[in-house]
Amino acid sequence: MGVKFKDIISPEKININELDGKIIAIDAANTLYQFLSSVRQKDGTPLTDNQGNVTSHLSGILYRTSTIVEKGVKPIYVFDGKPSEFKEDKVKERRNIREEAEKKWKKALEEGDEETARKFATRSSRMSPYIIDSSKKLLDLMGIPFVQSFGEGEAQASYMVANGDAWAVASQDYDCLLFGSPKIIRNLTLSGKLANLEYLELKKVLNELELTRNQLIDVALMVGTDFNQGIKGVGAKTGLKIAKSSSLEEYLKEKNTDLGLATEDLRNIFLNPEINKNYDIKWNPVDKEEIMKFMCVKHDFSQDRILAAVKKMEKPNTSQKSLTDWFS
Repeated sequence: MGVKFKDIISPEKININELDGKIIAIDAANTLYQFLSSVRQKDGTPLTDNQGNVTSHLSGILYRTSTIVEKGVKPIYVFDGKPSEFKEDKVKERRNIREEAEKKWKKALEEGDEETARKFATRSSRMSPYIIDSSKKLLDLMGIPFVQSFGEGEAQASYMVANGDAWAVASQDYDCLLFGSPKIIRNLTLSGKLANLEYLELKKVLNELELTRNQLIDVALMVGTDFNQGIKGVGAKTGLKIAKSSSLEEYLKEKNTDLGLATEDLRNIFLNPEINKNYDIKWNPVDKEEIMKFMCVKHDFSQDRILAAVKKMEKPNTSQKSLTDWFS
């Protein structure tokens, strides 16, 4: 879900043409959940092949990625590693929400209420080893590089941008600011047209809020993150005022409350995350024949649609390069 900062941070609008030739590190988990939630039938049922395997994520990866590649973007997908021990409560909470949503989805289907069914279906999306493995398989056939992080994918992607291996992180969550990513692109992998892209620059955000990165992290901890519940009654605007007037420790002492965990441990999640520094980034030519086998023969996709997506990645134009051009 990410930290709720929309009340204090206003992203800039950006044109897709401004990303021509830019390397973008895509938060894979964030993106796959988008595809699993949105690429569904009218009643909320996910796309499946004739074996009953979910294919919504494969549809999203191929069609959305081919579209941004055609526009000149050089994507790298970054996958989550092992969840932090501090995230266990949030993981359990999300699992319970998904299970409850699935029950309501099935009940609505039985009652023939498609609108309600779809609403709850989008909340029931879940990741699985099959989803991850098949996503990586498709990316490999597309010639798109991916990086496996040790921990949080957002932290890994943020490191890659800070290290100069990518221009920006693509994620819907503001957490990448906390992990120190200099630049973030929002809405890049959402369905629909690429007309609603948003851009955040860490330096500008901190200047506008008149905060240091450490203070921004403290605001997040007060509001609540994936790793802690936050302080009851404290939203982003209130947290901002508190951070400017006193230290987090002073405020907690004054209010005789705590964050459930040591503040330094929580800060270190964002300031010193576990990073995989031994990664190799390389774009390869699209394997058209194998993509056709994987998508059409194994997973029952339309041959014409797959061919059209492949052509987007193969066809260079006057201003953009194909993946083959990047490879050579």
